[in-house]
Amino acid sequence: MTAHGVKTTVDVVVAEISDVESRGRGEGVPLRRYGESIDSVVAAVDAMKGAVFSGLNRDTLQQAMPPGAARNALDCAFWDMDAKRAYRSVAELAGLGAVPPVVTAFTVAFDTPDKMGEQAAANRARPLLRLELGGDGDVERVRAVRQAVPASRLIVDAQESWSEAQLRAFMPALVDCRVGLIEQPLAADGDDALARWEHAIPVCADESCRTVADLDRLDGKYEAITIKLDKVGGLTEALALAAEARRRGLRIMVGGGIGTSLGVAPALLVAQGAELVVLDGPLFLAADRVPGLRYEGSTIHPAEVNLWGGAG
Repeated sequence: MTAHGVKTTVDVVVAEISDVESRGRGEGVPLRRYGESIDSVVAAVDAMKGAVFSGLNRDTLQQAMPPGAARNALDCAFWDMDAKRAYRSVAELAGLGAVPPVVTAFTVAFDTPDKMGEQAAANRARPLLRLELGGDGDVERVRAVRQAVPASRLIVDAQESWSEAQLRAFMPALVDCRVGLIEQPLAADGDDALARWEHAIPVCADESCRTVADLDRLDGKYEAITIKLDKVGGLTEALALAAEARRRGLRIMVGGGIGTSLGVAPALLVAQGAELVVLDGPLFLAADRVPGLRYEGSTIHPAEVNLWGGAG
């Protein structure tokens, strides 16, 4: 789902690590925002083959590769294989215990106000909607959705498209529409303005927060962060980022773009205890991988052992 419309297919990179007895898989989806492509991610994964044969593990991987989709795919493959080797679940290895179902937001794609209102109306039974916005006309888009779904909770993602003046001008209307969170309203390299005034609605850092190293510069600007596995570079960094963000009093949203259930399954572990979850990507695919995650409405059930992260 992007500001350019609804996608029903996606190119993904799957990393697979195996030995005589166990096999681990992980999925990465290239992020154009960070200059990634299928070719660059495949090349980055292939470049690590020698290191894997020489004993690379998920701990040393964090220093061996930069954050991004390639490291995410390998990191999640390591977790999957380590769990199978230990005959335990990834959740157990991570010290999380049982993973209950989570409720995801459903994304309303950027379009005209009328079209976005129609999308929302078709999903009025869902408890939480995420609106993708893009600049001029965004207040009208939010109002159209709110009129179509008076009961649903709303969060909005401006995708770095607003100026400070627009954010200030839009805020009263967003309050009136009962918007609960504004994700990345300003460009990541121009968000210092957020520290100059108090926000009537919590503001969430997405592109402004990639890893733990970015948290210091968020002080006074944001009330929340979005954690995405392809952005941070895997489950290992995502769990560390979530823990440090909580320690600092930041709210956490766990998100992801269009991808298959193999990519969403690890994110469900990070979603435990998160205030908001946006892991609806597989719902927009013409066909998910089999086996996939089980979605019941907006509820996502944890992965089965033959998808990812299980014991055995």
